[in-house]
Amino acid sequence: MARSHRSNRHEEAIRRRNFTPLRRALKVPVWADVGLRLGAALALVMLVVMIHWFDRDGLIDNHDGHVSFLDVVYFTMISITTTGFGDIAPITPRSRMVEAVIVTPIRFAVIFIFVGAAYNFVIKRSWEKFRMARIQENLSDHVVVLGFGVSGSEAVGELIARGTDPRSIVVMDTDEERLAQAEAIGCNVIEADASRDEHLMAVRIKEARTVLVSAGRDDASILIVLTVRHLAPNVPISVVVRAADNEILAHQAGADNVINPVRFTGLLLAGSAQGAHIADYLADLASVSGRVQLVERPVRPEEIAKPLSQLATGGQGLRIYRNGVAYGFWDAEVSALQAGDIIVEVRPTNAPVESDEEIVA
Repeated sequence: MARSHRSNRHEEAIRRRNFTPLRRALKVPVWADVGLRLGAALALVMLVVMIHWFDRDGLIDNHDGHVSFLDVVYFTMISITTTGFGDIAPITPRSRMVEAVIVTPIRFAVIFIFVGAAYNFVIKRSWEKFRMARIQENLSDHVVVLGFGVSGSEAVGELIARGTDPRSIVVMDTDEERLAQAEAIGCNVIEADASRDEHLMAVRIKEARTVLVSAGRDDASILIVLTVRHLAPNVPISVVVRAADNEILAHQAGADNVINPVRFTGLLLAGSAQGAHIADYLADLASVSGRVQLVERPVRPEEIAKPLSQLATGGQGLRIYRNGVAYGFWDAEVSALQAGDIIVEVRPTNAPVESDEEIVA
C-alpha cells in the first residue's frame, strides 16, 4: 500500500512538472480581436481630431496663440487621455459644449476599449488558462483520442453525433492544424506526443472512460497502446492498425479492440459479392445515421435468469460476455442470463439508450 502511494505521488509530481494546459476554441481569433479594438480606437480618435479641427476657433494656445493641425492632434491626445496640461484649452461656450457633450463620451469609449483589451488579453486569458487547468485537474469519465487524422476525426464526429458531449472529449495530436479542427467542434485539445508518459498523465489517462488510438502508423499506434496500458491498466483501449500481422501485436500491447479498416472494407466488398443487401446492412450498423445500432450494456436485474431472446429493452440479443468468454445467441449458456453478464444487442436507432449503455456501432 505504501509503495502504491509513493508511485501515485511520483506520477502526480511528473504530471505537474510537465503540465500542458488544455485548450478550447476562441470565438474570435486573437489577431482579429486586436485589429477590431485598435481600429475602433483609432476611428474614434480621428473623429475627435476632426471635431477639434473644425472647431479650432474656439481653442486657444497659450504658448503662441496659433492653433495648428499639430496642435489639434496634440490637444486631442491629451484630452482623450485626460492628461490636461492646460496649454491648449476651449474658451468659447460652443467649444466647451462640444467637449462636454461629444468629446467626453468618446473619451470614455476609447478608455473602455483599452481597458477591455487589457481585461481580455491579460485578466480574461489568465482566468481562462486557470479555468482550463482546473478542468484538466478534474477530468474523469472522458474520452481520450490520441491522433486526429482521418480515423480519429471520423470517430470523434461519430461520437458527437451519437450524443457524446464534445467537452468530455480530449484530443491529443502534434499537428496544430488538426488540433484547430478539433477545437472548432468544441473538443478539448492538447498539443503533445501521445507516447510520452507525462503527456498522457496530463490528460488523466487513468480516469478516462475509454481511449481511442489512431496515430497513422501501426508502429506508433502500438507504442502508444503500450504506454497507455502501462499507465492505465483498466481503461478500455481501441486502436486502428492497417497491417493484418500487427493486429496480434496490438492485442499483446494491451488493446481491447483492434480495428483494421482494410479488413472492414474487405468485409463490405465480400458481403456485396455474396448478397445485394449484406454490405448495406453492415454499413447501416456502423453509422449512427443508419436504421439500427449495436448497443453494449450490462445485464439488468429483471433480465437475470431469462434467455437472451427476451431482453427487457425489446432489442435482439446477439452475444453475451461472461467472465471474459463470448457466447453467441445459439449457445446454451445464453438460455439463462446471469449477474455480471455483458450483453450486445441490436436496436432501432431511435430507441432510447441508458447512461450505463454504450453504442458500439
